[in-house]
This record gives sequence, C-alpha cells and structure tokens, in this order.
Amino acid sequence: MIIRDLGPLDVMGREEIAKIHEISLEVLQKEGVDFHNEEARNLFKENGARVEGKTVYIPARMIEEQLKLAPASFNMYSRNPDRKVTIGGKHTVLAPGYGSPFVMNMETGKRRGSTFQDYIDFTKLAGNSTNIDVVGGVLVEPDDIPDNIRHAKMIYTGVKYTDKALMGSAMGAKKALDSVKMAAIIYGGEDYVKNHPVLVSLINTNSPLQFDNRMTEALMVYARYNQPTIISSLSMTGTTAPSTIAAALVQQNTEIISGITLAQLVNPGAPVIYGSASSVVDLKTGNLAIGSPETAKMFGGTAQLARFYDIPSRGGGCLTDSLIPDAQSGYESMMVFLTSVCSGFNFILHSAGLLENYMTMCFEKFVMDDEICGMAREYVGGIKIDNEYLGKETILDVGSGGHFLSTDHTYRHMKELRQPNVSMRDRYMSDCPLPDIIKRARNRYQKILEEYEAPPLDKEIDKKLLDFINNLA
Repeated sequence: MIIRDLGPLDVMGREEIAKIHEISLEVLQKEGVDFHNEEARNLFKENGARVEGKTVYIPARMIEEQLKLAPASFNMYSRNPDRKVTIGGKHTVLAPGYGSPFVMNMETGKRRGSTFQDYIDFTKLAGNSTNIDVVGGVLVEPDDIPDNIRHAKMIYTGVKYTDKALMGSAMGAKKALDSVKMAAIIYGGEDYVKNHPVLVSLINTNSPLQFDNRMTEALMVYARYNQPTIISSLSMTGTTAPSTIAAALVQQNTEIISGITLAQLVNPGAPVIYGSASSVVDLKTGNLAIGSPETAKMFGGTAQLARFYDIPSRGGGCLTDSLIPDAQSGYESMMVFLTSVCSGFNFILHSAGLLENYMTMCFEKFVMDDEICGMAREYVGGIKIDNEYLGKETILDVGSGGHFLSTDHTYRHMKELRQPNVSMRDRYMSDCPLPDIIKRARNRYQKILEEYEAPPLDKEIDKKLLDFINNLA
C-alpha cells in the first residue's frame, strides 16, 4: 500500500469540476441511464426517480443525497491481519492486471490464449510482490476452465497462494453470491463478511449510459453484503463517448454517480469506489491509446471528481499500447502509473503485467511494472525532515573539504536507498556481458516461481473451499 505524502495533482479548477457535475445532473434528468434490471428500476422508482421502459431519470436531489452516504474511506481485510489495507485518503492500494484474454510469450515472440496455469503463476508473482495489495478477479481469463466454476477457482487460487485481500466475481448475481459464500468459508461466517469488507469487485458500465443486467445484479448483491464495488466507466472517446476529454468526463461521471446512487439505495453507506478505465481512441487507426498523455489527463480528471464527491477513486495503472515489454512500454507505463498515483487515486487496477491496451499480460512486463510501483512508492512518500534527517551536526563536524563515508550519520542511513529488483546500477566493463531488461526480468520471474512458498492455509478451510467448488461443477 502506497501512502502519499505529496498533495494531489489537479488538472482542472474546482469551478470546472463543478460544471461537469452540473451537466451530469442535467443529463441524468433529461436523458437518464438505462438499467437492464427490473429490480434496480423498481428501487429507483420507489425512491422518486421517473422510470420509462428501461430508462431511469434520476433527480438531482436523489443523486446528491445518496452520494453523501458513501463512505470517504474504508478498510479491506485479508486472512493475514497484517495485509489489511485502507482505501481512501492518502492511501493508494494496488492490484495487478485484469481481464486479459492473452499472454505474451517473449521466448517465442508470440501471444497465446491465457490458461489457468498462467493465472496461478501471475497470482504467485502478485503474492511475492511487496507492492501489490489485492489479488484475484480476472487476472487473466483462463479459458481452459469451465465457466460455471471459473470464478470460484480464481478466488480459491488467490486464497491458496496468497494471504492478501481479494477480488470477487461481478458476472451476475449467482457468481457474486458464490464469491460471498466462499468469503464466509474463509472468514468464519456471513456475519463477519457483512461487517468487514473482504471482497472488492469491478462493476463496469456499458457506455454510453447503460448498466447491463449481470453487472447490476452483482452490484446489488455486494451492496447488500456491505462489500465494496468499483463502479467504473469504460468510455472510449469518439466511439462510446464524445471525442473531447471534457465531454467524456461528463458522460462517465453521469454513469458512475448513477451506479453509486443505486448502491446506496440498496444499502445506505455501502462502500464504493468511483472508478474509471476510460481511454482515448486514436481515430486514425480506431485503436485505444491508453499509453497517451491524454488518457493520463482523463484519469487525473477522474480522481478530481472523486475528491469532489469525497469518495475513494480508482484508475490508472502501468498501461501501455506497446505489444512487447520494450522502451515504449516502459516510458508509457511509468507516465500513466506515476501520474495516477500523483493524481490521488486510492485504488489502481492494472498495476502490473499489461501490454496491448488491456488485451495481453506478460510475465516479464509484470516484474518490470513491479519495479515501477516500487519507485513510485518511494517518490510519493516525500522527504522526511527532522533533526536527525537534516544532519546539522554531521555537516558541521565534517566541514569544508571533508567526506561523509565514515560518519555515524551515513552508517545509520546507508541502507535506506531503495534497491532495484531488475534495474541495473553496475558500471560498464567491456569484458562483461550486458543482459537486456527482458532477460533480467525473465530470470527474476522464473526464480520467483521456482522458489515461491505459499502462506499456510487452514486445512479445514481448504477442504470446504474445494468441496464448494466441486458442488458447482
């Protein structure tokens, strides 16, 4: 978990943020949002919204009242108490890639369909990372596992190989309920789950201005059980959203705050995260440009809007449009991730492993991104200033023309410099090999997988989870 000592980076003024809010309320009242779920529509109607067919027209008063009920921060619990994280305030919680159907094999230079073994291996890398806080979800899409048990196998993998906080399934009411039931097995009952957020789930809108039935069902299940949901828009400029960043922010804000309102109507005070995976489209090619500065600015606006509502935020990640883990993937990933952290996001999905704008995961890229996460963590931690760190006495003792190598002050602080995992700080020697970053990253991830030891899992819990999965088959 990153704790930001630096203040957030704003890309808009408060008056501009207020204008986006004002226009969003107007869109909600005049155009409305389609909810493809009858129960959700009835709930809106019972609370004063106008419903025509599948469209819900939400009055400004209802939106503003319900947004105030959402908590400004909350804790997420894990089976290891030391892994508890805070979502909100100055905290930034990291989760790895999500949803990729492909994996890049850098030894062959070809991508392939992702498998369940890939899912296990990426989970181990996430478990080993000192930066990643939350595991699970659709880390990759393991198509070699039947759909009826895939969600449960993914949760089990997160529990089996790590003791970190978990993501649950958002693929409809049944899979959301299955996720809650598995959490109850892990944590000793539904009462504990209802009083302790232990699962966070990604609820995506269907832009423009729609919530499909599966996502809406899952949102309502998790809200009833007091489990946090990331209500995210994936608006794409010029295609599923207007072409300008400002207009796209209006549309995604309209979608997100309507989803947050629904969560509060289901359970006042339900924890939510104001989320975005929205991106810019290069209309010359029709491809996403998630590694672009424009996408980074859109994320910055997203984080500001969440702060305007005093609700935790999600966005960003080590995002790139590159097809391989090359220099382009490095500078794009660093730009998007660092600006996301500095913008004040509280939850960053896609923190490690992604290539090809959300489509592909890569093991070498994962450990390279983990390096970026560690560097960003150090940067936003700020500079510690007190009498010890100012070192006045040491400066006076050494004086002009001396050196600090042998001072007690140097000895006390000599190990504080962050040590890299895959970056090189060696001097050039003409007779020494110069392994490139991909080879270094490959050596590192392979070593992690070879030596990885999963944290212990209670045998009775393990058996109950496996029995639960077998009963789904």
